Order: sequence, then C-alpha cells, then structure tokens
Amino acid sequence: MQLNKISIFSFLSFLFLGTASAAKAVCPLCVVAVGAGLGLSRWLGVDDAVSSIWIGAILASLSIWTITWLVKKGWGFKYQKSVIWIAYYGLVLVPLYYSDIIGHPLNKIFGIDKIIFGSALGTAVFLASLWLHNFLKAKNQGKSFFPYQRIVLSVVILFFASLISYFLIK
Repeated sequence: MQLNKISIFSFLSFLFLGTASAAKAVCPLCVVAVGAGLGLSRWLGVDDAVSSIWIGAILASLSIWTITWLVKKGWGFKYQKSVIWIAYYGLVLVPLYYSDIIGHPLNKIFGIDKIIFGSALGTAVFLASLWLHNFLKAKNQGKSFFPYQRIVLSVVILFFASLISYFLIK
C-alpha cells in the first residue's frame, strides 16, 4: 500500500517539476516542494517529529519568501522580519497547541514536544541548505552548479534529515 502511494507521489512530482519555471529567491516552487514533502509524510503516517521537520522548513521558506516579496514591493516596516517569522510560526503552532496536538504528554522527544522539536530542526536544516546553496554558488562565480540547485539541495537535505530522524526515533 505504501509503495503504491510513493509511486503515485513520485510520478506527480516529476510531472510537476517538468512544468517548473526559473527559481527565484526562495521561490514558489521551493515552497510547493517542501509542502509536498510535508503532505507525503503525513499521508504515509510518519511520526510527528519527522513530519514536523517539513513544517519548520515550509514556515522558514514562507517567511523568507514573504520578506523578499515585501522588500521588492518597497512595503517595508519596522521589525518586519521578526513580525513575519513570529506571525507564520504563530499561525501554525498556536492552533496546534490549543487543539492539544502540541503539548500532549506522550508526544515528546528529548523532553520537548515532537512538533516543536521537528519544526525547529526543519527550520535549521532548511536555513543550512540555503547557506550551502549560496556557498556553492559563490564558489562557482555566482552561478549554480546545476539547474534547480537550491530546490534540489533543500529537498534532498530535508529528506536525509527526515530519514535520520525517523531511524533515530524507531
């Protein structure tokens, strides 16, 4: 059953990537790819600590994307970076807390709620993947080594972080 789900998801992913446009700062395609990873993990019934890695990554991606968009439009305001990051994380995590998904006493890892832990890890991993992309791009005279480098690095690194977390939890 899970192999069939993975096959369907893989087919749709390759179909979607075939219609992709050029990558931008933290582009819509990156957000969709991270969101698809989150959807896949929840669909397959993966542990909250692992699927939350993708929650953290998509929240970081959306925060960066929104800040970049506001700057391009010239719509900056005082403390906009902090406000946007807090708003996105709050809009996702606060409702999970009030619906008793976050804070459940049996849903902890290392004494921390699995969703909070996974989201923090996902945010850190996603930011590290962006740093790696920028580092590699700087080493190559400002050009990516391959098409969609930022997307591929982000998704692959998040996938391996998820895989490592999955095996550490089991």
